[in-house]
Amino acid sequence: MAQIKTTQEFQSLFEIDANINRLVKNIELLNYINPQNIASEKKKFFAAKYNYEPQFNYPKIRFNGYKLHRLFFSQRLERIEDDDIRQLYEDIIYEYSGLIECIETIGQGRKFYFNSLKSFGTPTERSLENAKFILRFDDSEFNEELLPMYNAQEARDYFDEFSKRYDFKYRIKISNNLSAAAMVLNNTQTLVLRKSHKFSLNQLKVLTNHEIGVHMVTTFNGLNQPLKVFSNGFPNNVETQEGLAVYSEFMSGCLTIERLKELAFRVIAVDSLHKGYTFSDTFHLLHNQHKLNRDKAFSITLRVHRGGGFTKDHLYLKGIRNIYKYANSEEDLGLLLTGKVSQEYVSTIKKLQGLGLALPPKYYTDAYIHNDNTDSNLDFILKSLK
Repeated sequence: MAQIKTTQEFQSLFEIDANINRLVKNIELLNYINPQNIASEKKKFFAAKYNYEPQFNYPKIRFNGYKLHRLFFSQRLERIEDDDIRQLYEDIIYEYSGLIECIETIGQGRKFYFNSLKSFGTPTERSLENAKFILRFDDSEFNEELLPMYNAQEARDYFDEFSKRYDFKYRIKISNNLSAAAMVLNNTQTLVLRKSHKFSLNQLKVLTNHEIGVHMVTTFNGLNQPLKVFSNGFPNNVETQEGLAVYSEFMSGCLTIERLKELAFRVIAVDSLHKGYTFSDTFHLLHNQHKLNRDKAFSITLRVHRGGGFTKDHLYLKGIRNIYKYANSEEDLGLLLTGKVSQEYVSTIKKLQGLGLALPPKYYTDAYIHNDNTDSNLDFILKSLK
């Protein structure tokens, strides 16, 4: 492998990379998008027989958006001589600028929704067809591993035990203000678990492989790279990173039809934003029309309506479709584990490695080593996605 270079030859690139790194410290979207009063608003929503529009409160912004925009666009990218690398950094600046606009408009209804659209897109007709295809499959077979039995502290112990297979250290925090059961905060290397959530054994297996086996693996691989952009994130990295994470669930044998259906319902819910549905409209769609229990319907509705309409959740299904096809074409998954990178920049990652500007992944998702999936239906579904 070529020796990592920080010499005069690439001095401009490293200066620009360091400048951008200093600017992105405060723009972790997940720090701002989770409401602070979920429990009380959920109680009001159920008490009103599902005909109440929750009024969520969000954390205060800790940066000056205008100043950040100005500093991002003042970077002299023409100093980067290589066309592909310069294009990557140009794309990155536009991506981060979009995220600033997202954060600045959280809680401002359609204004946030349109910024979210710009950053994360909305489901295509193909994605909707894939979602509806998945919903045709039966997942009614009883599985004891799906029973919710473990509290957040027991989940924490399970994560601690699972993490022994990787020699990196991260923090675990338990929080009330979380719309997901668990999430990774990349910039502080923290796993956050929802305090009020009851976890099933299957969900613990899913979350450990998803959050630690991929999201933490790519967090620490990114931190190990000489260029900080691998840690801060490439454009459209959500689709690739979530695809990798769901693929690790599949390969470790804990992905279920029920879990795939959850990803399909997220696509349906995000599409409802495009149709102009309110929070209660989307909830009724999931609860009454699709017969989801009210807690699950509320959770999915919350995920997509928080902030004013957060479209990110449709990318999980698109991501697993693309990563499944990529892996089955015997492409190198290691390239996509080098940090918070995106599938569309594979050739640029290879170029950076060839120039001695990027390292192979220090950590590798152990679920990818051996296929432990035993459900032929899952293989059939993933192969059939358009």
